[in-house]
Amino acid sequence: MNKLNVTEIPTRKFSDPDITAGGEARASVDPRGLETLWINTGSLCNLACENCYIESTPTNDRLSYISLQEVDLLLDEIAEEGFPTREIGFTGGEPFLNPDMIAILQLCLARKFQVLVLTNAMNTMLREKQALADMHARYPGKLFLRVSVDHYLESMHTKERGPRSWKPAIKGLKWLSDSDLNFSIAGRTFWNESEAQMRAGYADLFARENIKLNAHDQADLILFPEMDGGDDVPEITISCWGILNKDPADIMCASSRMVVKHKGDDHLSVMACTLLPYDQRFNMGKTLKEAWRSVKLNHSHCAKFCVLGGGSCSG
Repeated sequence: MNKLNVTEIPTRKFSDPDITAGGEARASVDPRGLETLWINTGSLCNLACENCYIESTPTNDRLSYISLQEVDLLLDEIAEEGFPTREIGFTGGEPFLNPDMIAILQLCLARKFQVLVLTNAMNTMLREKQALADMHARYPGKLFLRVSVDHYLESMHTKERGPRSWKPAIKGLKWLSDSDLNFSIAGRTFWNESEAQMRAGYADLFARENIKLNAHDQADLILFPEMDGGDDVPEITISCWGILNKDPADIMCASSRMVVKHKGDDHLSVMACTLLPYDQRFNMGKTLKEAWRSVKLNHSHCAKFCVLGGGSCSG
């Protein structure tokens, strides 16, 4: 079971990069190919959700806006290093608050990347209706939007996102649907309901609001495992790959990285994944080349979301 010397065993979980609290060798994920580059556009958001993993609010600027010039340099590095990157994903905060967002999307599409934007589809997105429709027409099948709708019931969704979050989100979804843009919905599985119940509920919502998505298609409706930092989550050891019949190549950090700009820095930082924007243990360096190395699964999110939950932010 890869037990180590008892004197080396840490006293609490996720505290040692190499050894679990049970005294076993911690699992890691080797890089395979940089298929998706995630870019955090900035941590500011028009909402302050109850359980936002990145703690985005209208006042949280711990992650600065990324600029068009900085994205251009990242795309240059992808080309220079020969990374097999096919997709550029954007997350926040709310990406459409970034003043360079439309120009950034146009740049990525012009350089022949598939683009995925995570948004709440509220007024910040709807202000860019014409630009989004134009990009969809010019680059068919290349621009995708993923909208966060935490639950199919307004009462449950607003419990997480606030009392004025439902109607604007539905308005945005109906516009995306009526305009035939490529979009999907991301829900959350912390409601003590089965997946079948969740999908049936969303199906009713889509039918009622005439939203052209199939709730039973995992590409149209992605249900993500919940991440609660207070949960007692098992650590992942190297033995777990065989026990769980999991291939580390399928874990998100084998094929993606996320770029952020921490407030006060004069440089970008490449983080191991989208879920850990602040934890410096997962700061892999200043360049994609420097960051393309093994990742120790030394966080509860690694276990609950990725390995045990099977979650992946990529499209």
